[in-house]
Amino acid sequence: MPYDGKLLARARSELDSIREKNREEQQRRYAAACAKIPELRQIDQQLRAHMAQLVRLTLSKRPDLKERLDELRDENLSLQMRRAERLTAAGFGGDYLDEIFSCPVCRDTGFTQGRVCQCLDRLYNRELTRELGTLMRRGDESFQHFDLSYYPTEPDPETGLVPRDVMRRVSEACRRYAENFSDSSRNLLFQGGTGLGKTYLSACIARVVSARGYSVCYETAAAALDNYEKAKFNRDTEEGEAAAVRIKRMESCDLMILDDLGTEMPTPMAQSALYTLVNNRLVNERRTIISTNLTNDELNRRYTPQIASRILGEFQCLPFVGTDIRRLKRGL
Repeated sequence: MPYDGKLLARARSELDSIREKNREEQQRRYAAACAKIPELRQIDQQLRAHMAQLVRLTLSKRPDLKERLDELRDENLSLQMRRAERLTAAGFGGDYLDEIFSCPVCRDTGFTQGRVCQCLDRLYNRELTRELGTLMRRGDESFQHFDLSYYPTEPDPETGLVPRDVMRRVSEACRRYAENFSDSSRNLLFQGGTGLGKTYLSACIARVVSARGYSVCYETAAAALDNYEKAKFNRDTEEGEAAAVRIKRMESCDLMILDDLGTEMPTPMAQSALYTLVNNRLVNERRTIISTNLTNDELNRRYTPQIASRILGEFQCLPFVGTDIRRLKRGL
């Protein structure tokens, strides 16, 4: 995935903070050990002195160099053994004073074998997910707080389905999707009327998926597609460059949530942008959740066959049914 330099810098700053906290913890442990083992500082001073001697000996041309190096090695081993014994006798583990790393792969550097380490990648995804502020409006979006009591228990007169039963299955499907999200997960289409919980359950999924280390982007359809227009017609401006960055994020993130499809202006430019976004993500096997108030017939009428066939053919539909929860909360 291409990285946004600004977000990567923030992720590296977070890694620096982690490294500093580990260093502080290591210093705290050393102070605690020295308080119980007064001899410890003296042993460590001798070990450091041996290192300095080793450097000088290596650069010298003494005739007895090998013998002196062997003696220094034996003295060093003896000091290390005495150090470990003192630590164990004082109730500390043998590795208590070892360097502390949150990531043993890269040793908290953020890079391994010339590539970004998974630990820095997770921090980057966390920074990317902070862009979800517009989705996490309330801050309590979670499956535990999804309230089924707003959905009727009486069968719908047209379909015969019980909304609460349907939405219980939908919420459980969303929970399983979030908890088991991977590169092989399906794309989802949240379909149903206004105020039935599509955006809320999208936020629940985003929270769990991002916490598992995946990158998540959220945009309303209108805002997402507007970026393509800005990037095209304002290419050499700050606004156009910012839009291009957002497009790169939307097309490359692990999970893209495209909310309120059908509320954007039905222009040729919007149709082209929607096709580009959906098709690029499908081709690159990136997962997408689309929510819409439109029915299948309305999707077919509003969008080109190329777009409609991809949405209806490549996305698993989850139906949202019931009564507008926003109106119920307002007592209407």
